[in-house]
Amino acid sequence: MGLTLTFHGAARCVTGSCMRLQCGEATVLIDCGMFQGSKTLKALNYDPFPFDAGEIDAVLLTHAHIDHSGLLPKLMRAGFKGPIYATASTRDLCEIMLADAAGIQEIEVEHLNRRNLHRGRPEVEPIYRTEDAERVMTQFRRVKLGEPVEAAPGVEAVYWEAGHILGAASVEVRLRTDEGPVTIVFSGDIGSGDSDYSPHPQAPAGVDYLVVESTYGNRERPGVDPATRRRLLAGELNAAREAGGPLLIPAFAVERSQELLADILILIEDGEVAEADIFLDSPLAIKASKIFQQRGWNPDSRRNPFEGVRASERLKFLEKPWDSDALDRVSGWHIIMAGSGMCDAGRIRKHLKRWLWNRHATVLFAGFQATGTLGRLLADGAQNVRIQGDDIHVGARIRALDVYSGHADAVALGAWVKARLPVRGVTFLDHGEPTALQALHARLSADGMSPAGMVIPAMDAAYRLKGLAATADEVIPARLSGSAASDLDWHNTRSRLLVELDQALDRAKTDVGRDLILDRLARALGKAEKAARRTARKPRAS
Repeated sequence: MGLTLTFHGAARCVTGSCMRLQCGEATVLIDCGMFQGSKTLKALNYDPFPFDAGEIDAVLLTHAHIDHSGLLPKLMRAGFKGPIYATASTRDLCEIMLADAAGIQEIEVEHLNRRNLHRGRPEVEPIYRTEDAERVMTQFRRVKLGEPVEAAPGVEAVYWEAGHILGAASVEVRLRTDEGPVTIVFSGDIGSGDSDYSPHPQAPAGVDYLVVESTYGNRERPGVDPATRRRLLAGELNAAREAGGPLLIPAFAVERSQELLADILILIEDGEVAEADIFLDSPLAIKASKIFQQRGWNPDSRRNPFEGVRASERLKFLEKPWDSDALDRVSGWHIIMAGSGMCDAGRIRKHLKRWLWNRHATVLFAGFQATGTLGRLLADGAQNVRIQGDDIHVGARIRALDVYSGHADAVALGAWVKARLPVRGVTFLDHGEPTALQALHARLSADGMSPAGMVIPAMDAAYRLKGLAATADEVIPARLSGSAASDLDWHNTRSRLLVELDQALDRAKTDVGRDLILDRLARALGKAEKAARRTARKPRAS
């Protein structure tokens, strides 16, 4: 009875989490997430799965974030008919998040097809539609933390508190093999462990194999208590008010939005921050807030800290598009929290187009920004960006506050792994960009773990697990090259080039100068295109 683990996503990048575990005749997926970030990565969402969806017996879902759950409706459409195991909170959040993801796709594809019609290009279909998101919910099966479930013949799963977002879990998988029982723990996304909003992460020790996320494997954050966290937030709010314009917060709709709103309301109530109109401009975050009010009980603190996050005279929920449009008439000091958290979709892009050029406005990032996203470009100091085809100069104050991250930092990741020891076999490091993966590898090595006992898998890499070892088994060609998963892609380069071209034409001052720039650029493009064709014809080195 063979045992094979294949990494179909979140391998040397932080999105698209999906691992396929084959144990004899049984096959299960751990997560089935959507790729986010660069357009090269997002294009994978439209490609066929690199496996037969009809052969998957079950999905073990760690949590509701779209980069872990977002392709479940596509999996169903491709022939998957089995159960999806998840905690009750994860199931409730997926119901609204998958429907929201489908709605966004339908709107974006409608706009794209309108442009394609004008360009003479064929129409495209969304990855899935709203009815698919609704139908896949019938396949969910609720699990309780600590209670084993038989996911497939010879495959038992136990869910453990991950402390990441509401309902998030690490999954212990117990397998029956010819060599005897084998245990693998999949971390999912691990929480920081120092938040008063989330429980502390847990999982068993003494496992055979370990798969651990590495999002912040290269970053150490100073430990902060709730009072310090709110003081840091108050400093950002007060500075934004002093700047004279609004504060825009790109919203991660689940957990981050609710934590920020709860703290902002406390700060205003305590007089630490001047009163402000707060607009939650995200239908998904509004629906999620209601789930947090129902299910946000924290067993560690023995209270629900999200009870106050509800619409009021001070906090306004904007569900309809025209409510969002009306914010164009609002000026001065106010707070807009709008999706999406990495600025790669949603209503935040509209508000950025209106305010990003204005030196009185402030943009505050409060979460991880993946490579290739608009949020990452702004956080890295871009002076000019393109939003929906428009060139925008960045005049606003760009700020970041890292104390609200839902991910453990390098120190906490190291402590979490240490608490799982001994790992008798191999530890896989995934869900991280290359620098984070290498940094966590070095940290764990310095803490005494064998470097040879840790593996950083590439996209679509498969490993045969036997005798507590992991042997690479290249059963399918990788869909991406090693760097394409984490680097800026040609779409980012094109956008930057177009911005630089427009700036150069503006600086030229005269039509003669502009003609000269365009003529030389056209000749350079012709030479580059010929070189690209020659490169494409060359045989690849084996």
